[in-house]
Amino acid sequence: MLIRYGLPVLALALLGFAFYQMSLAQQKAPPVVPAVEPAKSPYGTQLAGAGLVEPETENISVGTHLPGVVERVFVKVGQTVRSGDPIFQLDDRQVKAEIEVRAANVANAEAVLEKLTMMPRPEEIPPVDAKLAEAEANLREQVALLDRYKGLSASSAISGEELVRRQAGFETAQALRAKSKADRELLIAGAWQPDRKVAEVSVRQFKAQLAQTRVELERQTMKAPLGRFPEGTGGPAKAASEPASFNVLQVNVRPGEYVGLSPGQALVVLGFVGKLHVRVDIDENDIARFSPGLVGVAKPRGNPKEQFPLTFVRVEPYVIPKRSLTGGNTERVDTRVLQVIYAIDTAGKPLYVGQQMDVFLDTSAK
Repeated sequence: MLIRYGLPVLALALLGFAFYQMSLAQQKAPPVVPAVEPAKSPYGTQLAGAGLVEPETENISVGTHLPGVVERVFVKVGQTVRSGDPIFQLDDRQVKAEIEVRAANVANAEAVLEKLTMMPRPEEIPPVDAKLAEAEANLREQVALLDRYKGLSASSAISGEELVRRQAGFETAQALRAKSKADRELLIAGAWQPDRKVAEVSVRQFKAQLAQTRVELERQTMKAPLGRFPEGTGGPAKAASEPASFNVLQVNVRPGEYVGLSPGQALVVLGFVGKLHVRVDIDENDIARFSPGLVGVAKPRGNPKEQFPLTFVRVEPYVIPKRSLTGGNTERVDTRVLQVIYAIDTAGKPLYVGQQMDVFLDTSAK
């Protein structure tokens, strides 16, 4: 009895359960609501691009002139520096020691030049005068002896050999007098002009080496760029005559670290953030739809309800490979982009350098 009626009932129950499971499988899943709604364009016809917030001065990567060990870092992130302010300093003990050597060389060369310029010394003249007087006295004596011997030679009182000896003594005395006189004139004339010129050149050479080493000492300290804001632009320096100011955006160096001359090594990043810009990448396929002066808005990633008006600044007329990637699934990385710079009005709302923005440009009036 149980088998006769129980099996059909069980079969019907299993059939109903199968239909129920099939109905559940055919139901549509409810739409998934994204955690953050994607940004939408406020314009009917628009041109979209990815933007990156940057300072008005762009990012200034401060490197190093020379390799070495960092001795001191003068700045912190968020600090404001002006043109010429020190950023960080390398160990300069060796250069300072070399300056001492160069300064000693300059002092030595200047002393040699001064010695040549002041020649002769007053103390050197009396001995030379005395020697000349001695030579003149000896010459007078030899003249008198020669005259006497000539008179005796006429009366055959002396031999011819003795007369020849007196004649040679006279000529020797004449030569000694001429030598003493020439020595005095040479001493009174002072240093030879070519010798003074050589000494002057040596002074200039050592001074140039000292100046070169002092420049090397200055290069041990990295300073904020010596730039000035163009007249009429924003920033604390309103006039071209005032030095520019920069904000310290990033510090990637610490005391004791070794820094080299690696290209593109950003040890400290500076930029004036009083007025921010947005660098917009226009895809090469959309360049034909773009024209300078288009107005637009920018919306931060993760906050599409917030939008900031944009003001056209300039176009960088060089199409480059795309480098700023958004991470989108449909994003192409083998494309080239035209970069357009817009000034962004933050109206006191927080925006940060390097923040990604969704940019929409109004092309309806084109």
